[in-house]
Amino acid sequence: MIYETIRYELTDGIALITLSRPQVMNALDTQMRAEITHAVQQGERAARVVVLTGAGRAFCSGQDLGDRETAANLDLERVLRDEYEPMLNAITQCPVPTIAAVNGAAAGAGANLALAHDVVIAAESAFFMQAFTRIGLIPDAGGTWALPRQVGLAKAMGAALFADRISARQADDWGMIWEAVPDAEFAARWRARAEHLAKGPTAAFGRIKTALRGAFETDLEGQLRLESRLQGECGKTRDFKEGVVAFLEKRAPRFEGR
Repeated sequence: MIYETIRYELTDGIALITLSRPQVMNALDTQMRAEITHAVQQGERAARVVVLTGAGRAFCSGQDLGDRETAANLDLERVLRDEYEPMLNAITQCPVPTIAAVNGAAAGAGANLALAHDVVIAAESAFFMQAFTRIGLIPDAGGTWALPRQVGLAKAMGAALFADRISARQADDWGMIWEAVPDAEFAARWRARAEHLAKGPTAAFGRIKTALRGAFETDLEGQLRLESRLQGECGKTRDFKEGVVAFLEKRAPRFEGR
């Protein structure tokens, strides 16, 4: 696929996807959603971590509503089912860690696109907004699933009903994201985090994702069984053997990701 609405770079095990429609604050249209889906799937095969960020002053302003006529004729159910679901599934089911590096405004579906990632790192000047009620809609793009799990029902309800701006620092304090970073340190911080994951035990990371995402759907007994199975699988990897040897030799491990 030739990308026209995003940029894709692969460097040192990091697949970097940059939303590149800055003239519309990286609003999501049909083509961009398809390109994100393809790029994430390409990244999971070629890299050990996938990073999504935005070009310009915004991360993503949400659904591209176009002009008045286009917006009035949107079949939102079809768009969500046929275009958003594949994109979000590609991110949440990605076997390697995913990072959303939120450089600016993340509104509507753009906020929930960010929250679908395993780790969200935001510049302090960035903000999140469940802007849907401002145009008579409900949060979508997985927002009604992610928000209550991340911040609890009370905060999720207020964020959805009032559509207030939530600053990056506030999102950090609420537990909505991993960390808010001063703007001057933002690029270096997310890249350092990505490099850390790209050099880590990839097989273990994938199983951590499986265990934690599954924890909301089972009881303790079921989770203990899942942990046992996944830990058994980790124990058979080359990275586990390298980790033990490195520990005994008092050196940093050199993980291969397998």
